[in-house]
Amino acid sequence: MDTPKNSKPTKPDNEKLTLEVTGGKLSEVEKKGNPAEYRTLEFSTPRTKLIEGADAAIRFDLQNYPKAMAAYHALTSDAEALALWDVSNYITMRKLGYNDHGRVHAWVTGAASMAILQLLLEGDVKLDVVESGVGDVDDTFLVVILGTMLHDIGNSVHRAAHEQYSVILAMPILNRILEPIYPDLFKRTKIRAAALHAINCHDLNPLPLTLEASVTAVADGTDITKGRGRKAFQLGSVDIHSISALAVDSVSILRGREKPVAIEVIMNNSGGIFQVEEIMAPKIIRSRLSKYVELNVRTAEDKPEERIVRRVRLEGGEFVNDLE
Repeated sequence: MDTPKNSKPTKPDNEKLTLEVTGGKLSEVEKKGNPAEYRTLEFSTPRTKLIEGADAAIRFDLQNYPKAMAAYHALTSDAEALALWDVSNYITMRKLGYNDHGRVHAWVTGAASMAILQLLLEGDVKLDVVESGVGDVDDTFLVVILGTMLHDIGNSVHRAAHEQYSVILAMPILNRILEPIYPDLFKRTKIRAAALHAINCHDLNPLPLTLEASVTAVADGTDITKGRGRKAFQLGSVDIHSISALAVDSVSILRGREKPVAIEVIMNNSGGIFQVEEIMAPKIIRSRLSKYVELNVRTAEDKPEERIVRRVRLEGGEFVNDLE
């Protein structure tokens, strides 16, 4: 399969391209602005149609990469992958009271990974798949989209050691997707290894060693908005994870001023800093993206802080939302 040569955006420096995914709609807006803000991918609530919006964002970034696009098409229609996303969500949300780990999380983090990878490419960052001689830019996008969207399927077995379970469960899916794209077993094995490394290292256990795996880890850390925590909260989970998730209105991925990538978090309550400090920041700091990503966090400037919890009660050994 022929792969087009990579080219940088052709838009003038004084134009801004904004991709906004809010409630499932992807819009492209061009206007005069600072070239440092050239590209924005924003995820906010409501999340009911975010798969549709994330899908549009992913397709936008993969339009010049036929191998990656073919892999994405195959993955998103794969019955085994779809089933594992659903079971993972049931285990994490219904049984553990955690935030979303199913299809929405897979699509949102997939879109985030594509945005980050594109900005790194535009910033002339050398990618490991290319630097190692394993493949080209198209191959890199393929590795990242597959690794990112499959990173949490191991939760279908158990949350404990879910990274390793994800690797095991991803093997037959990757084999099925990659074989028609890479007839050469030698190259296919290397591409698969790169994707499995991204899956295995997404939670920093162990630490990611490649830029591609680091993109997966950081993309995973960007999915902290209140839509992800609302379902767990409604199901009765009242802890720092669900409460702090409700305090984050949006996460935007855009071109940085000093570094290739900037991530901006807007909170409706200062409690959202827990999500940033415990989930997102470590994945930036401890991955290979630390020197390429700016992180900015602020509360909304046009409204007072929201009250998230009104009353809770201790039921058994856990706090639950008291709606009476």
